[in-house]
Amino acid sequence: MKNQMTKELVLSGVFIAMGLVLPIAFHAIGGGGPVFLPMHIPVLIAGFFLGWPFALAVGVFTPLISSLLTGMPPFFPVLPYMMLELATYGVIVSLLYRNLKMNVYVSLIISMACGRVMAGVAVWTLATFFMAKLPSPVVFVQGAILKGIPGIIIQIIFIPAIVLAAKKFNPTTELRKSA
Repeated sequence: MKNQMTKELVLSGVFIAMGLVLPIAFHAIGGGGPVFLPMHIPVLIAGFFLGWPFALAVGVFTPLISSLLTGMPPFFPVLPYMMLELATYGVIVSLLYRNLKMNVYVSLIISMACGRVMAGVAVWTLATFFMAKLPSPVVFVQGAILKGIPGIIIQIIFIPAIVLAAKKFNPTTELRKSA
């Protein structure tokens, strides 16, 4: 049990580090965060490899640390809804794939949808109770999806490939035996 916890803690750090480096790399080559969604990729992958509490932590701490170190995402109003969105991604994909034994693609797509819904709820909360200048939740989610189509395509193509390759490369991993 202690070894598993240590393994998940170390992997959490690796995924957080990836979540800090990928956006910097994408911005260096001219790829903006809202379009290519580089921070989302390691958080979603983390859900396949980590139990939900660790995946939750990766989803919360990745944008928080990035905001503190790089200013991206902006602290308010973007950081709060992004933390909730990414935390939702990590938790849902972990629960669906690891606990409910759902297919890698189904787990990914459902978690992506749930994360966007959570972002919409967070945007509504921020606009209603904290006077944040944000669009309505429906307009926000529609805009985020349309603007993020390249990133969504990248996620749907590469994340299952990475997860399945990791499982094939290391069959003793905690990943399930079938996708």
